[in-house]
Amino acid sequence: MTTLRLTTAQALIKFLRHQFVERDGHVQLFFAGCFGIFGHGNIAGVAQALQQNLDFRYYLCRNEQAMVHTAAAYAKMKNRLQTLVCTSSIGPGATNMVTGAAAATINRLPVLLLPGDIFARRNVAPVLQQLESEHSQDISVNDCFKPVSRYWDRINRPDQLLAALPEAMRVLTSPAETGAVTLALPQDVQTEAFDYPAHFFRDRVWHVPRNRPDAQALRRAAEAIRRSKRPLIVAGGGVIYSEADEALRRLVDAAGIPVGETMAGKGSLSFDHPLNLGAIGVTGTFAANEFARDADLVIGIGTRYSDFTTMSKTAFQNPDVAFVNINVADFDAHKHSAIAAVGDARAALEELLPMLEGWRVSPEYEARARQRHDDWEREVQRIYDVRHTPLPSQGEIIGAVNALSDPDGVMINAAGSMPGDLHKLWRARHPKNYHLEYGYSTMGYEIAGGLGVKMAAPEREVTVLVGDGSYLMMAQEIVTSVQEGYKLIIVLVDNHGFKSIGGLSRSLGQGGFGTRYVYPVNGRLPGDELKDDVEELPVDLAANARSLGAAVFKAQTYDEFVRAYQAAKHTEVTTVVYVQVDRYESVPGYGWWDVPVAEVSEMPDVQVARQEWERMRATERTF
Repeated sequence: MTTLRLTTAQALIKFLRHQFVERDGHVQLFFAGCFGIFGHGNIAGVAQALQQNLDFRYYLCRNEQAMVHTAAAYAKMKNRLQTLVCTSSIGPGATNMVTGAAAATINRLPVLLLPGDIFARRNVAPVLQQLESEHSQDISVNDCFKPVSRYWDRINRPDQLLAALPEAMRVLTSPAETGAVTLALPQDVQTEAFDYPAHFFRDRVWHVPRNRPDAQALRRAAEAIRRSKRPLIVAGGGVIYSEADEALRRLVDAAGIPVGETMAGKGSLSFDHPLNLGAIGVTGTFAANEFARDADLVIGIGTRYSDFTTMSKTAFQNPDVAFVNINVADFDAHKHSAIAAVGDARAALEELLPMLEGWRVSPEYEARARQRHDDWEREVQRIYDVRHTPLPSQGEIIGAVNALSDPDGVMINAAGSMPGDLHKLWRARHPKNYHLEYGYSTMGYEIAGGLGVKMAAPEREVTVLVGDGSYLMMAQEIVTSVQEGYKLIIVLVDNHGFKSIGGLSRSLGQGGFGTRYVYPVNGRLPGDELKDDVEELPVDLAANARSLGAAVFKAQTYDEFVRAYQAAKHTEVTTVVYVQVDRYESVPGYGWWDVPVAEVSEMPDVQVARQEWERMRATERTF
């Protein structure tokens, strides 16, 4: 048997360079390169291997959490058929990646994490940055990755790669089980050599299947649809990942079933389709939530039914409501006691459509759905055109970006108040036009994620919408975008604090306490009720962005913002458009979310909020 004598790290990188995926006959490399920050835990191992394999591109980033977000966004843009590797040193470098791993796993996006680890031979312990335990020598901070990884392993011997790497690839390329995969690499083992069989490094193509649902389950689903009077489709992220948007449109056109879209599923159907009722759930439209309330059959396609989608189990109020779920994951397909069609969304819809031939919802039901679609579009336009003074509203800024950005571009956002406003207001023109990280709602994802999107689709214009709170948590990857020549347009919306949580705090009777970026008043941080009697912090975010290498335009009015955004489209480098907005001018909400209110309190507003919570809590359902 022919062998190659390589270090563990060299063998690892050589293996990754030869992994391909195939779906629908299209074959491509699975790993597009490696992000990393080097330290003593990986400099002599993985770093040396990358230096020796320059055709496997290494990208220097500024923050370990950010690089995982970049890889996840890249994978999302590629419909999970390609991703990036992330390597870190041991200790804080490794644990910085835990949040990114959690976000990737929750959003079911494949990323491979290679954190350095403590010495396997142990004799020099405790090494720098080692967590000691008096109960075991077989533990390190990398054990923190176990609950947020879909596959986890520690490579204590070079030959363990022969078993670990195929298992890692199996999970990474699985449509149902993918997420973060973590291989902890002790820093001494990375440098140890072994005679690996040469065939281990041959090109391997991993087939990504379009699993077909059980035929009987699909027939039962078709029968349930044919019996229904008020069906509603809930389109989730699985529609987009499986590239089922065209199949969904054919089903909607043929059967007249209206559609509500989740955060991950927005863009499954073009915003101007007359049966697209828009966002559903806590951040949903009045149109979609009205139809959800009355639906007698909910057809979930590629959705995991998060609490935002179900409005904490209050969205579907028809006493006889039933569910049909099409999902590649058995776990999600069976939620809500549904008829479970476990399989690929596109394959399932293509088989379901002929079973519904000749059937259509009633003319009255379809006409009402079309009318509510039009009603909502008028409401969106009203919010776009508010022209709030003296500062523009967030809704106006969203409208301007939606109108001025390239039709084939990508808008990216994650946390704060903007996801809710965007879910309702953004007019998604294609399945990749709207990119939201909301499975984990990770503050700091936006700029790093925008970089990943641009790397995956350099031909597209990428606009990052980010609030000041999220910007302050993680803006460093502006530097990486400048270094690598990936231009982003970053719209930095400043409302001097946490707008979303401030609004939630006020709704709970707590007055926005601790959510504004202001100086303390009489020794304490004020609530929003003191909005006219506070001094805001002298933080210049525009200057900060400029110092990181971005071009910067500032705007104070809506018209100035329009001119600044148009100018940003013509620059050559990452450009930040900074604009302040009115913290208190909000887009109306049409859903409810279960955030428990203090059961006892001396604050009258909290007591009132508790009464309202108890009223709504009583409407939660168990299916």
